[in-house]
Amino acid sequence: MADHRNRGGEGLLTYAYIFLYIALSSGQIFFNKWVLSSKEINFPYPLGLTLLHMVFSSILCFALTKVFKIMKVEEGMTAEIYATSVIPIGAMFAMTLWLGNTAYLYISVSFAQMLKAIMPVAVFILGVAAGLEAMSCKMLLIMSVISFGVLVASYGELDINWIGVVYQMGGVVGEALRLIFMEILVKRKGIKLNPLSLIALCLLIPWIFLEMPKMDEEGSWSFHPVVLTLNSLCTFALNLSVFLVISHTSALTIRVAGVVKDWVVVLVSALLFADTKLTVINLFGYAIAIGGVAAYNNYKLKKEASRDGSNVSQSIPLASSSTYEE
Repeated sequence: MADHRNRGGEGLLTYAYIFLYIALSSGQIFFNKWVLSSKEINFPYPLGLTLLHMVFSSILCFALTKVFKIMKVEEGMTAEIYATSVIPIGAMFAMTLWLGNTAYLYISVSFAQMLKAIMPVAVFILGVAAGLEAMSCKMLLIMSVISFGVLVASYGELDINWIGVVYQMGGVVGEALRLIFMEILVKRKGIKLNPLSLIALCLLIPWIFLEMPKMDEEGSWSFHPVVLTLNSLCTFALNLSVFLVISHTSALTIRVAGVVKDWVVVLVSALLFADTKLTVINLFGYAIAIGGVAAYNNYKLKKEASRDGSNVSQSIPLASSSTYEE
């Protein structure tokens, strides 16, 4: 009886973590869009906003690991590992966050989410080029379904801004490269890392040259400390929720939760933002793409399960329609 109650309590806690992840992930996307495009906030600087997120998270991580020692930090980090592994991954992550947030200035949240569904295709193509994936008829079919779905969803978009599309696709490529680098440079070496401080540095350099002169020149922007602090705190809480879900569930669960979150973002954004106008073609194409993403993740899970049984190293991490969280 006690064991049954314990299992029930653990199950409820797991569902609570999943709900928290979906709520925070969706809410963070809406929050970022509002901060970047709202005339009330007047802070249309995606590089500056993302840099603020990373600096805030770095400070909190330092406090949790070094001051309060609540979390353990990975030991054994050498200069060689930092130069060959941390820097490339941190740079790609910074590029992903920067370009992904910049896209919100030009396209709607729902359309950006639909474009992210192309992620598995980018990961697969780069994986084949790097020799990490093998070309097969089944994978080609899955990639074709995803690509077709994204094309249909794009065709249904009433007002396409190609600048926003380019930014979003750049973010997708950056995330795909990060996953490839994680596999080649980190995962196979058995290293665990979270290069938040390096990401902040990678964002600081382009911010100095690209956004800081614009902010000085315009001078009409405003800094809302309460709003931006809450926005940064939500980013940190989101990444913490991802850690909790992964720690208490399986890879399949986080992928399913990710798909649910994608649909929540697409549908709810139509109610929140005036620039979001969903069409039947939009939703039909996105449904096709999400079906392809689900087939891809199912294929990868089965492949990794069989490899785990044979004690063979895992392949590229699963890619959802929106792997990165910002």
